[in-house]
Amino acid sequence: MPRPYASGVVAAPVDKVWARVRAFGDLPDFLGAIGHCEIVEGADGHVGAVRRLTLAAGGDPFDERLLVLDDPARTLTYAFTGANPFGVRRYVSTIRVSPVTDTGESFVEWWAEYDADAAQEEELNRTFAQDVYGGGIDGLRKLLA
Repeated sequence: MPRPYASGVVAAPVDKVWARVRAFGDLPDFLGAIGHCEIVEGADGHVGAVRRLTLAAGGDPFDERLLVLDDPARTLTYAFTGANPFGVRRYVSTIRVSPVTDTGESFVEWWAEYDADAAQEEELNRTFAQDVYGGGIDGLRKLLA
């Protein structure tokens, strides 16, 4: 099972970074690949909420459901709920924010597990790890600089 992963340091206090990550409906604030996001079910910040996303490049909207929101562990887990622009059959992703105790910065990790055709895995791993997760971590750096 593929598990794309990205991590990075954001030069901002952990509580400030976590506040941006945990705002489930605010993904376009730090992930430029997302053109629009709205909560279409439940309430932002509550497990079970569903956000509808549209890529900045266009295409059909797709939904993600918030599965875990753990404030003490600063961990958020979500899943695609149906059709998605990547063509994966199952996708569960987690973002974790941890303090870098000697500098006061934040360490952000973002990864997923998914099911797809084997021929697609290499490209999907690159897209998720570099474009989505790496792009999101870089977006947090810029937003919180």
